[in-house]
Amino acid sequence: MLEPLGVDDATFAVYHALLSHPDSTAEQIATLLNRPLGEVLDTMALLRKLELLVPTWSDPDTEHAVHPRLGLSGLAERRRGELNRMLNELNQAESSAEVIAEQYNELLTSRSSGDVEVLKGRANASRRIEELGLKAQRSFWGMIPAHLDDAISSAPETSPDMPLLERGLRMRTIYLQSMTVSKAGIDYAATLHRLGGEVRSTPTLPMRLLIIDQEIAIMAMDPENPTAGAVIHRSPAVLSVAIALFDAYWSRATDLFSPEDRDNDSPLTPHEAEVLRLLAGGAKDEQVARLLGISLRTARRITANLSDRLDATSRFELGVAAAKRGWV
Repeated sequence: MLEPLGVDDATFAVYHALLSHPDSTAEQIATLLNRPLGEVLDTMALLRKLELLVPTWSDPDTEHAVHPRLGLSGLAERRRGELNRMLNELNQAESSAEVIAEQYNELLTSRSSGDVEVLKGRANASRRIEELGLKAQRSFWGMIPAHLDDAISSAPETSPDMPLLERGLRMRTIYLQSMTVSKAGIDYAATLHRLGGEVRSTPTLPMRLLIIDQEIAIMAMDPENPTAGAVIHRSPAVLSVAIALFDAYWSRATDLFSPEDRDNDSPLTPHEAEVLRLLAGGAKDEQVARLLGISLRTARRITANLSDRLDATSRFELGVAAAKRGWV
């Protein structure tokens, strides 16, 4: 009955005898219970360890059995604490085992089927993506939800996109509209367009996604942390979802260039077209910024870039030059 507390029947018998005969010696208890003295002495040592047999407060040289209500309740509390610690340790071990099992499952999946490949860290992901790009045969599609500095890490002529276009791959790229507001961003997009790439923009994108030959889908390991790495998927199910997602955003995105602009070094962006339309209607920079939902600094920068490209020194000359090109 008291085994969970570490008190078996033999131990309880000695404990009960000490409670019933508090002045008895070990020899007398052994005689009373008809047990060997050595066994009784060992049991008394266990009772001391369980704090059921303690020195008498008035005479440390003598001992007495602790009242059951106090002794057994205290023992139960200590055992409960030990069990709680063991349970916490077991929960932690179970969690660790689950993590190890999940990592092992991922390793098995990667090794056995080749459907999933995990690339930890931005550097590893970049190297592997460049390697896969070199092996691409037909197409390379991308959704790039990045700011300008992250989306364009090099000059157009040294970008890894250029060799893909030069090899004749069909490239489709969706950028954020915020990237195309800057001169560097639109110049980069224009270079892709001149070499045969299709470029569109949209206000928002859910994640970074690359699709190679419609056979490989590359997604960010953590959409909120671009440095975490990437995951490569080859399973038909994941590819179908990835292609459907890309097609949905591609169909709604704005085409930055028309086909006849392919050889034009300075194509007009949707933002620039809207700025020109508003300026032609007499709007000031402040009104342009408010109507387009951009900062005043950005509105003035777009106007200045347009003036530079059209060699206009005034708003009037800008309007005339834009009209001659059919932009307004």
